[in-house]
Amino acid sequence: MASASYHISNLLEKMTSSDKDFRFMATNDLMSELQKDSIKLDDDSERKVVKMILKLLEDKNGEVQNLAVKCLGPLVSKVKEYQVETIVDTLCTNMLSDKEQLRDISSIGLKTVIGELPPASSGSALAASVCKKITGRLTSAIAKQEDVSVQLEALDIMADMLSSSMKEHFSSFRCHHSNLQKVPLVELSTPGVVILCNHQPQVFHPHVQAIVPPVVACVGDPFYKITSEALLVTQQLVKVIRPLDQTDAFDASPYIADLFACTIKRLKAADIDQEVKERAISCTGQIICNLGDSLGADLPGTLLIFLERLKNEITRLTTVKALTLIAGSPLKINLRPILGEAVPILASFLRKNQRALKLSTLAALDILVKNYSDSVTPAMIDAVLAELPPLINESDMHVSQMAISFLTTLARVHPDSLSKISGSILAELIALVRSPLLQGGALSAMLEFFQALVATGTASLGYMDLLRMLTGPVYAQSAALTHKQSYYSIAKCVAALTRACPKEGPAVVGQFIQDVKNSRSTDSIRLLALLSLGEVGHHVDLSGQPELKTVILDAFSSASEEVKSAASYALGSISVGNLPEYLPFVLQEISGQPKRQYLLLHSLKEIISSASVAGLKPYVENVWALLLKHCECTEEGTRNVVAECLGKLTLIDPETLLPRLKGYLLSGSSYARSSVVTAVKFTISDHPQTIDPLLKNCIGDFLKTLEDPDLNVRRVALVTFNSAAHNKPSLIRDLLDTVLPHLYNETKVRKDLIREVEMGPFKHTVDDGLDIRKAAFECMYTLLDSCLDRLDIFEFLNHVEDGLKDHYDIKMLTFLMLARLSSLCPSAVLQRLDRLVEPLRATCTTKVKANSVKQEFEKQDELKRSAMRAVVALLTIPEAEKSPLMSEFQSQISSNPELAAIFDSIQRDSSSANMESMDTS
Repeated sequence: MASASYHISNLLEKMTSSDKDFRFMATNDLMSELQKDSIKLDDDSERKVVKMILKLLEDKNGEVQNLAVKCLGPLVSKVKEYQVETIVDTLCTNMLSDKEQLRDISSIGLKTVIGELPPASSGSALAASVCKKITGRLTSAIAKQEDVSVQLEALDIMADMLSSSMKEHFSSFRCHHSNLQKVPLVELSTPGVVILCNHQPQVFHPHVQAIVPPVVACVGDPFYKITSEALLVTQQLVKVIRPLDQTDAFDASPYIADLFACTIKRLKAADIDQEVKERAISCTGQIICNLGDSLGADLPGTLLIFLERLKNEITRLTTVKALTLIAGSPLKINLRPILGEAVPILASFLRKNQRALKLSTLAALDILVKNYSDSVTPAMIDAVLAELPPLINESDMHVSQMAISFLTTLARVHPDSLSKISGSILAELIALVRSPLLQGGALSAMLEFFQALVATGTASLGYMDLLRMLTGPVYAQSAALTHKQSYYSIAKCVAALTRACPKEGPAVVGQFIQDVKNSRSTDSIRLLALLSLGEVGHHVDLSGQPELKTVILDAFSSASEEVKSAASYALGSISVGNLPEYLPFVLQEISGQPKRQYLLLHSLKEIISSASVAGLKPYVENVWALLLKHCECTEEGTRNVVAECLGKLTLIDPETLLPRLKGYLLSGSSYARSSVVTAVKFTISDHPQTIDPLLKNCIGDFLKTLEDPDLNVRRVALVTFNSAAHNKPSLIRDLLDTVLPHLYNETKVRKDLIREVEMGPFKHTVDDGLDIRKAAFECMYTLLDSCLDRLDIFEFLNHVEDGLKDHYDIKMLTFLMLARLSSLCPSAVLQRLDRLVEPLRATCTTKVKANSVKQEFEKQDELKRSAMRAVVALLTIPEAEKSPLMSEFQSQISSNPELAAIFDSIQRDSSSANMESMDTS
């Protein structure tokens, strides 16, 4: 939807700020957006986001760089294949840069991208093409480079690709086996990784005999860089000769002794390079994980070395990861001899101020408890539990999530140990449930934990005890919870407990029903009771509760808006648990209760959004008929909910329902027409789906409403058009020749829509055309991103020019457009420069009347800054300063201290951004 596009554009603009905190926060927000499943980027936003993230990899601030590189992970799965290739191309080019920091960050970037590629089994050829590209680019880099460090970084990435190949990314690769035989053995030492990269383990097996000796020799090489890379190769080689995820006929036994001997020698050496130490630990870990059942008497001694490395601050993190790998091995390696000493050391790591160590340690403890439960003693568990309370905290949700998952594992394999958590650990957990930040993975982990906990049957941690702890503060009325989100989380926890203890369900549901009915209940109690009924009813059929319907409907009359909305959500959610019982009832109420219609329609929206397609299919006709009755409602809020329901319902059976929607465009009621056009918007803004080809064939008919005689119908047609241009430009690209004239027509100020209203002694001007003009300019802004190649840019500029003299909201939009146009099509803008400068100058020199209200001053200030951003963008066009009007305006700016200050601060922002972009070009 347009708002998402705006939000992203807004973030991208902040990322060009000279203030590193602004850039950091905006990149952080973008990261959050990219992690949402619901986010969809149109082509233009994709291009802009990719360009910006790649630019931020060169940011002067290290924290911003690190965040930008993290964004690459979620970004890869959200953008089209050619954008992924752009990312890879840029990163490979950066790998040859003479700036070491840029090489380092780009190397991390390439590894991040490799890790996120879709597996070949998903039918995507992306992994194959990207890895081919990386291999090609980096192999030539290795061959041409004089600089050893560049070669080594390139090889490091190759090793990463190889490890991904184990995860079958490369099942589509069938390289020439003869390659391997042609490569001289010496070259196989380090550049061997390049060749390893393009092969599946099986392809590789005939050549193992030729490869092991040179690799082993390189592990013993006196030059530490070669040793280090050779250990990386060895680690991948071990996975190749004994892949754990496939039963393999390859006999690894002739090679085990040599690979183990050369690696253990490096593991034992004390006075070696830090990187070699770490890679020797990782490589030994991999050998034990994949070949530990063949090491015999060597195993216990090796594990004791690990114990020593665990006690060393420099090597502890790598050792924790290696132990996690070993503990998870299907070979069930015997770690018992070192557990007694290792677990208390691991527990102590949880209080160290090193986040990566905490996260890795929690993962290690989790797998140890899972796979070695018979050897983990109560004393070991106590040592870990003592460290957990400070880790369960809203300040770091990822650490909290890992800690909660560990507790869940504990509840399943050591249920008796949970009697120890009733103090501070439980207090922290309950506090976290009340945090407005609890959502996503951490919330799911919490729900799983409560289900595991209640199943342990621990004294004083039974169903009712936990229920009281969760809901206590709401019932005690001592302190109302400040955030509405907290009530939703508590309700989800209550429902999770109730699903785990079905026998307790009816009594508790009965109690919640009484709480909603009870006239002495506070709004907070009602809110929680309704949400809990909704969450429980979503999964458990509550039709056996005779009073439920009446009680929820009575809550629709509450004085509190929050209680009303909770009741509406609850009714919808409960209906999902038993559609035959509740859906006909909701439909009947919508018909019979005009006063409660809005809330009941929200319940219906919840049902359509959450119920399964198969469950809804039998009711589609009845629901459709009902919605049609209400799409002519005079109340716009109600019409919008009806439209959303119609749109989401259409997705269930598009072949039948889309043509029907189209038929209502002929309705005599403008309200019905506007509902239908809005409904189409809700068929677009969801994921790519089966309706797309059908929609492409008929969206032109819906957009004909841009010629509708009714102003409001034309406005919603623009909003729907904007949504299509933003989310799926392919739907509208071919229609632009017919749509654009009508779109441009709506950007004009129309005198007949401006009226005067008398307010006491004052006359006030109202412009009824403002909303539709705003919608039209928003569409223009979106088209710059998604369909620039289809626009006649001079025609487009005519309307931008008019917008520069329009109302505040529209000026702000056109200033943004000018800045975009300056970089997208500078030569066209240059030809119009004189006509564009004048309105900018007028804005910057306007004075607010001295007796105006504070908001007027703030608005004018914001306009000036925004106009000045456009001026600075125009000045980036070569030749722009030669325009007489522009140079005159420049001297006007420099002679006015206020304007000069604004100009300087914006120019500083943009020049730092430009410096960075020059480096990437």
